[in-house]
Amino acid sequence: MVDMSCQGCVNAVKSKLQTVEGVKNVDVDLDNQVVRILGSSPVKTMTEALEQTGRKARLIGQGVPDDFLVSAAVAEFKGPDIFGVVRLAQVNMELTRIEANFSGLSPGKHAWSINEFGDLTRGAASTGKLYSPPLGDLVTLEVDEKGEAFYTGPKERLRVADLIGRAIAVYATEDKTDPGLTAAVIARSAGVGENYKKICACDGTTIWEATSKL
Repeated sequence: MVDMSCQGCVNAVKSKLQTVEGVKNVDVDLDNQVVRILGSSPVKTMTEALEQTGRKARLIGQGVPDDFLVSAAVAEFKGPDIFGVVRLAQVNMELTRIEANFSGLSPGKHAWSINEFGDLTRGAASTGKLYSPPLGDLVTLEVDEKGEAFYTGPKERLRVADLIGRAIAVYATEDKTDPGLTAAVIARSAGVGENYKKICACDGTTIWEATSKL
């Protein structure tokens, strides 16, 4: 809560907070003396910024937007020729970490992408266009002589919550205009006995621990 009495107070609070690094949005409720902040800045930093305007402030709640709760997803490629798993983990509101492994592909370079629809009736050909270009465009897969490919890397502005029910498609070459070799639907990743996620606080690296324990 923040001590405010007029629109001038509201303007002063918003102006100050918008200069703080990591603050994405500021919503001020004058009637209830509440300031809601969306961002990644430490609470202490935001509190100090508010107090620099000459107003007392105290934290009454802290959390994340509802759609951020969908923080992990998985797409499984189950053959019969190409097998693989793609995992996506939301590191923060602006960054998703992607990890993938494939087998059964021909050696060389293969394009892959996140496509609009999770319709697999005609395989990759029925998954639609590239999702929200360029967000759905993924780095080219490098397949070794054994037909295996591994990838790990970040993708900015990609949000896992927006991907559930869409598909990841893999192509025969670097050309995404061909019908595609295979595809898998992106599903929310959660539950006992599945892959538990840990995100390193220092650099956002995802550590995946496969387990079958209850």
